[in-house]
Amino acid sequence: MYHHVKKLMYTVRVDAPDPRFGNMLLEQFGGANGELAAAMQYSIQGLNCDDAARKDLLMDIGTEELSHLEIVGNLARLHLAQMKNSRDAAEADPLIAIAGGGGVSLYNSMGSAWTADYLKITGELDVDLRSNIAAEARAKIVYERLIDFCDDAGTKDALQFLMTREITHMKAFAAALESMEKPPFSIGRIAPSAGVVNQFYNDSTGTGDMGEIDTRGPWNEGGDWEFIQLPAMPAQNGAGHDGEEGFAEAAVESSIPTEPDAIHASLVEMLRDMLHAEKQLIKALPKMSKAAHAEQLRDAFDLHLAETEVHAQRLTEILEMMGESSARPKPCKGMMGLLEEGDDIISENRKRDAYAADLNLIAAAHKVEHYEMASYITARNLANQLRLPEISRLLQMTLAEEQNADMLLDQIQRPLISVLSRPAAIM
Repeated sequence: MYHHVKKLMYTVRVDAPDPRFGNMLLEQFGGANGELAAAMQYSIQGLNCDDAARKDLLMDIGTEELSHLEIVGNLARLHLAQMKNSRDAAEADPLIAIAGGGGVSLYNSMGSAWTADYLKITGELDVDLRSNIAAEARAKIVYERLIDFCDDAGTKDALQFLMTREITHMKAFAAALESMEKPPFSIGRIAPSAGVVNQFYNDSTGTGDMGEIDTRGPWNEGGDWEFIQLPAMPAQNGAGHDGEEGFAEAAVESSIPTEPDAIHASLVEMLRDMLHAEKQLIKALPKMSKAAHAEQLRDAFDLHLAETEVHAQRLTEILEMMGESSARPKPCKGMMGLLEEGDDIISENRKRDAYAADLNLIAAAHKVEHYEMASYITARNLANQLRLPEISRLLQMTLAEEQNADMLLDQIQRPLISVLSRPAAIM
């Protein structure tokens, strides 16, 4: 829900209006690196985000960018106002003066209309956060250049504020990315090809007119880098790895399974194990719901019980699709151990107060969810390797539901921790 407060986030003052500079300001109103693009990018990323904490971050900053748009719009309007009744001012940009009446519109400084093509939204949170860091950096540079071309003190004050907030947002996005604790080059879920990922191809040769030469640095030497000399011209200079004789061909890996029968058998065994795990969980969830004190936690367990029944049915269908219609569940010792631990927690919770009891119950449920998530990730990867897209899709569907259940537990857990952290609760 948005609510407009009739006050700018930063009060603007323009002492010496300049229509030409007003036109420059439109770059941050309707341009590729402008405030509307940022507001839409972060807000839509937030709407798509399943991570409750980082969703809040995206929506907060997306909303602030709308406030920045209001500041830029007011600054531009004050600088462009002379176009309404001055021929000389109107000549600074006839499009604004004649078509727009001397006011702001969703165009950049070159008169090109704003477009959703400006937005960088992938649905992968870590990738989107990196895009946002880059977007804030680009906007910061645009504000620097606007400040350099501005002579009005009041305008420069407002632009300095907006430029500073770009750095604030960069810090927030960078901290959110770091808190995900993902390796810096762990993008997506499919691992890169071993060998190829560490090869640097020296694809430019010779000496330039200004004395440019092939250079070496931490981007192509040291660590796990392998320097491949002249990969497109192996016959020249007998060049290969780091000057060795002969040409080193790029290492490649086939994604075609070399032992499909073995992979098929592994997947079937895992599906049978997971089916037994889901059937055990169907019996355990009503007990967990009954033991919960918070209504929201009971509702979460009841909801997941219905989902788990679907998961078990889905696994049965997958086994049938793989020609294993008579396959029985394989006893899942891992889930048996986790649920036995859960029974102990339920028993011990009778001695605890409601908040502490529910926290312990959530901890047990988290372990179960992560066990299931690990199983479904592996099963989906095996299905991908066997070229079974429909089975992979069904497993991914269940994995997403398990991940959502885990995030819901996290949302329920945080206020309980907050209550127990209060001094009165500690006493």
